[in-house]
Amino acid sequence: MQHALARTLRRSGADPRTWLTAPILALALAVGLEAQTTAEPTADPSGDAVTISHGVSNFGELRYGPDMAHLDYVNPDAPKGGEISLWSQGTFDSFNIYTRQGVPGANTTIMYESILVSTADDAYGAYCYLCTTIEYPENRDWVIFNLRDDVTFADGTPMTAEDVAFSFNLFLEQGIVEYRDVFAAFLDEVEVLGPHRIRFTFTENAPRREVITFAGGTPVFSRAWFEETDARLDEATDVPFLGTGPYVLDSYESNRNIVYGRNPNFWGAEHPFNIGRHNFDRVRVEYFADAAAALEAFKAGEYTFRIENSSKEWATSYDFPGIDNGWVRKEELPDGNIGLAQSFVFNLRDPKFQDPRLREAIRLMFNFEWSNQTLFYGLYERVNSFWENSPLEATGVPTEAEAALLQPLVDDGLLDASILTAEPVMAPVNSADTNTPGREVYARALELLAEAGWVEALPPPLPPRLPPILAWGLGAVLVLGGVWGLRSKGAGGAGYAALGVGVAAGAACIVLLGLPRAQAPDGKLRNAEGTVLSVTFLERSPAFDRIINPYVENLQRLGVDAELERVDPAQYTARRRPPVDFDIVNQSFSMGFEPGVDLEQWFASRTAEDSSRNLMALQSEAVDRLLPAVAQAETLDELTTAVHALDRVLRAEGFWVPQWYKDRHTVAYYDMYRYPETLPPFDLGVLSFWWFDADRAAELRAAGAL
Repeated sequence: MQHALARTLRRSGADPRTWLTAPILALALAVGLEAQTTAEPTADPSGDAVTISHGVSNFGELRYGPDMAHLDYVNPDAPKGGEISLWSQGTFDSFNIYTRQGVPGANTTIMYESILVSTADDAYGAYCYLCTTIEYPENRDWVIFNLRDDVTFADGTPMTAEDVAFSFNLFLEQGIVEYRDVFAAFLDEVEVLGPHRIRFTFTENAPRREVITFAGGTPVFSRAWFEETDARLDEATDVPFLGTGPYVLDSYESNRNIVYGRNPNFWGAEHPFNIGRHNFDRVRVEYFADAAAALEAFKAGEYTFRIENSSKEWATSYDFPGIDNGWVRKEELPDGNIGLAQSFVFNLRDPKFQDPRLREAIRLMFNFEWSNQTLFYGLYERVNSFWENSPLEATGVPTEAEAALLQPLVDDGLLDASILTAEPVMAPVNSADTNTPGREVYARALELLAEAGWVEALPPPLPPRLPPILAWGLGAVLVLGGVWGLRSKGAGGAGYAALGVGVAAGAACIVLLGLPRAQAPDGKLRNAEGTVLSVTFLERSPAFDRIINPYVENLQRLGVDAELERVDPAQYTARRRPPVDFDIVNQSFSMGFEPGVDLEQWFASRTAEDSSRNLMALQSEAVDRLLPAVAQAETLDELTTAVHALDRVLRAEGFWVPQWYKDRHTVAYYDMYRYPETLPPFDLGVLSFWWFDADRAAELRAAGAL
């Protein structure tokens, strides 16, 4: 799930189906020529100097000054109007993305805003949006937001500091557990100082690099609306919360479509951050049961914009008449974000997956090279790092600074000493010629499994067909029958024959019916208790069948009782929530350029039992001890060193089977949408700064394209 929580700031160039998270933007220290420093004893009784600024950046100067006219990457003259239509798979029964109850509708976050925003061309900057300035002392024990006095909710009512305080406390009281567990301890007090002035005071253990964006990143809702409706943040709802955003819910048909319309009362239309943005009058989302149906609907013009995530479809399915006629554009656009670390993760709650040798053996059986060449048409690169394709990715042997962080963990027996001198763990490399891994890989996998106690053994005997006492009793009766035959027929051929038949029948009865039955070898791996090594991949998308099934076949050749279980989206969602019910499942690790305390939601032991991010239930003391080093880093060099060390340890933990990524957006759309000549590095920005070409749309309709 992608939640815009307290440390999740919405990028000004948001992708149509995602929010970019705070690691890219969670910033705390104002830097720049425009920042002012002044003594303000009324705000800080200690007399310490107070910084007053329009934004904050930990590393380097803010890209934009307080008098900016518009963002550099938008078209300030972009026309308003038209509709863009997208697609989503499955169903929805709620408009609340901030709870794990229900299935939220797509794109609900376009109705909400936060005090601070970031931009798609500044990796470390966060800027006042619902505020005019921020104030904070050098030690960052507190922050004051001076709010704008012209911000209104969608119903026209003004936003005040009371709404901000209410929204912040709402997330601390009713937000998802993994968020509350991490962030609740960082806040000491929220004080409303006036109608448009609010102060957040932080506890001693709050990470000072992140406290300002922690406070300023929370979506702001109407307190009066919540009190009037008795709505709760931790419950599903078919009525969206009242926000300040550029769009509102226009209409919806359950499990069929959602339409968002331009907010006619939008307060921020002339805000410099919004010039050239939010250009569509309507945003429509069409729902489909599966990706195949959605693709055919796109070809038929039932919706008009598509991000293609299937390499097979991208390579083979875009040769329809709309492409040939020039009605539909197919483009690859650059993506400068950290590579999305897509993977299979193990459920570490299952005792068998606690053994790293077992996990490594299973990991060896996935042949990415063959999959990429045969199934993905060579469109992907292998994921190795949680910060793939970025300066935060660990490479080579540890530097002296990295080793200094790792050495205490080695000394305490939490890590193998080899991590100090070895390169980071890399995904295994197989031949692309065949899916079947080579003999050496098979031999290594079997060796690891044997070390973990899983070996090929005869199946345990089947139970007797009859209870032993009954089989023995019946056998005795048959033997006695033979004795009776001997006595009745007398000594001689007939009598001895009757005795022999009775004894043989009785013995056969006991052996065949009363003793455990041996089974033929089945090639399965078993532990000392005779339990078969079984592994099930849980999946919801038919598109993954062709990817997972060859992996399953490799595991079956190894002797693992492996299978793919595909379920509908509702079951899939339910089984990923407590109490979880899966062996191996897909999980994507979305990391940012400035990670901090948010990493606890992904990797900390205390979030293991109830987290949509720490889905594998990782509990590692080594990881827990490195997380503060990341959160407390004060310089970019310190942060890079700490993340490199953490990346090495996470990769060594081996709780995942890394999959693939690509550094470009693959999109197809009807040729009536336009975007700026130069796109920013960190967002595709379809719903943010693309616009509608009304003349071209009329031509397409006249030609029968739509």
